[in-house]
Amino acid sequence: MSTIKDVAKAAGVSPSTVSRVISDHPRISQQTKERVRGIMRQMGYHPNAIARSLVRQSSFTIGLMMSRSAEQALLNPFFPEIIRGISTVAREFQYSLLLSTASTLEQEHTECLQMLRARRVDGVILLASRTRDPLVEDLLAEQYAFVVVGRVPGRERVYWVNNDNVAAAREAVNHLILRGHRDIGFVGGPADFVVTQDRLEGYRQALAAHGLRFNPQLVQHSDFSRESGYAAARLLLHGAPGRPRPTAIFAVDDVLALGVLQAAHDLGLQVPGDVAVVGFNDIPLAPYLSPPLSSVRIPIYNMGQEAARLLITVLQGGQPSVPQIVLPAELVVRASSGAEVLAAERR
Repeated sequence: MSTIKDVAKAAGVSPSTVSRVISDHPRISQQTKERVRGIMRQMGYHPNAIARSLVRQSSFTIGLMMSRSAEQALLNPFFPEIIRGISTVAREFQYSLLLSTASTLEQEHTECLQMLRARRVDGVILLASRTRDPLVEDLLAEQYAFVVVGRVPGRERVYWVNNDNVAAAREAVNHLILRGHRDIGFVGGPADFVVTQDRLEGYRQALAAHGLRFNPQLVQHSDFSRESGYAAARLLLHGAPGRPRPTAIFAVDDVLALGVLQAAHDLGLQVPGDVAVVGFNDIPLAPYLSPPLSSVRIPIYNMGQEAARLLITVLQGGQPSVPQIVLPAELVVRASSGAEVLAAERR
């Protein structure tokens, strides 16, 4: 196994110069860095991670905060995909990932700050955004490096990556209205999540644009599980005195939409004949459901990549040129919202 002395001898430099190349010391020329790194690759030399952390006073680790139990989060395809994007960039820059899940806000707050204060991680990526989040306030106050996946309202100094949830939800609900639906149910996540609020705002804007009254009785909040989507849809589809049964439902997450489809089936309703359904995130399973699910496609993998690049830029002393990144989204129309009928009408 090659040692740092072997690399130094092959490169014609001192072992201390090799150490400075490993730590990316600014006084070492780029030409020397490239030559030494090339020899390191040829010789299969890999710097000791502990030694690197001592030299750079860095753990070379990024913390990921999931804001929910691992079991619940990893059942949602959104999280494995965004973690895949993050890990691709982290690997490129030789950072490891440390995943932390929390079932309560208090637990998330405590664990995140403990990881940073103990220097187990250099910075964190928060995989959810809430209104008036005390964790964001403490991270800012203690000047830790962090990036949020999701919009952080009212905070210009916070780095975040998101898609335009208001516009995307507006397009999805507008699609249902143009298909003739007037009583449209909304199945959202927790009300304090910014993503839920933004997608609800898009829903309201679409109704208003067509002169339709917003009916709060057609809105149900839940967590992001299939079971809660099922329960919310049953409440909506059963109807109630003074509340119309919706002929369409917009779910803010495809996992919730899975519950909506199951609820409609159990109640003997046809999709899309009796109730049309549109989801959000366009999970890989969406085209293969029965019927295939209409959904808003967002670039989840790219969101993870951009979040990791933002954080690593900050950790390496850089200044991101764009502190907030908004990625595009598109509505993918399939049979659950009447795509087959629409195609027949166009013919």
